[in-house]
Amino acid sequence: MAACRMSETFHQHVPVLLTEAITHLITSTHGIYIDATFGRGSHSQAILNRLGENGRLIAFDKDPEAVAYANAHIKDKRFTIIHSSFANLARYMNEFNLTEKISGILFDLGVSSPQLDNPARGFSFSREGQLDMRMDTTQGKSAMQWLMEIDETDLANILWEYGEEKFSRRIARAIVAARQEAPIKSTAQLADIIKFSMPKPKKPHDKHPATRSFQAIRIAVNQELTDLEKGLDQALNVLAPQGRMCVISFHSLEDRLVKQFIKQHEKGEEPPRGLPIKGGNFNARLQSIGKAIKPDLQEVNLNPRARSAILRIAEKLS
Repeated sequence: MAACRMSETFHQHVPVLLTEAITHLITSTHGIYIDATFGRGSHSQAILNRLGENGRLIAFDKDPEAVAYANAHIKDKRFTIIHSSFANLARYMNEFNLTEKISGILFDLGVSSPQLDNPARGFSFSREGQLDMRMDTTQGKSAMQWLMEIDETDLANILWEYGEEKFSRRIARAIVAARQEAPIKSTAQLADIIKFSMPKPKKPHDKHPATRSFQAIRIAVNQELTDLEKGLDQALNVLAPQGRMCVISFHSLEDRLVKQFIKQHEKGEEPPRGLPIKGGNFNARLQSIGKAIKPDLQEVNLNPRARSAILRIAEKLS
């Protein structure tokens, strides 16, 4: 088996539900697998450790820093890294002549620890940084540019829909008022605008008042839910029969989308009228494997970011 050389910084990112995800994903040590969200390679390394000499792993990531890390630290002939969103998964599998030949696909959604912990990326307000929030820093609008251009009503709707923020209209109004004075350039600046636009809480909260809004803006800037819908559809098409899809999500919007996708393709289509078929599973394409898996208390204590994680597994039918 080819060796993989990983640096010490590899361990700074703590993967969530690692054992559970890999155990359900790998059904053949000689299969071809996809890590749709490389991050810092924790899941990729675990997959490679399970694969035999003839196995293969293809990883995707939008983030050029993640791709550079993979190229620098994983030296394995079985491994390929692609700088792209998993929303383009089908195009690459078609180019590689691997459509319907993939044994398993892993999605680990959300933001990785290196992204969150780097103030220059602008994902977190815990330390002041430039208001960027792009997972792919080589293209698209930064959060600062996006906030300068978006309509107030549209912003309020996004804060409500993607952040489930009940003070969305007040926050949107405050952001628009602030940007008329000067561009909102830093995470701390945006966090303060949000905080002071909201009523003072009667009781102290664990979460910063800007948490939901930052999540919503990040999702919108990166088109995360749109990409997830595309990625799930394409994953189903490129999987081989009995190929598995494992998805780790971190908030209710993602998990709801994944759950509905699996349910939709388990149910299949209504049979044409006149056919002697009972039930609603005509042309069903997926079956769920077990129940949704959540981290146990020990994992949450070791890694607080795991507390909201949910793993769902589905298998493609013949």
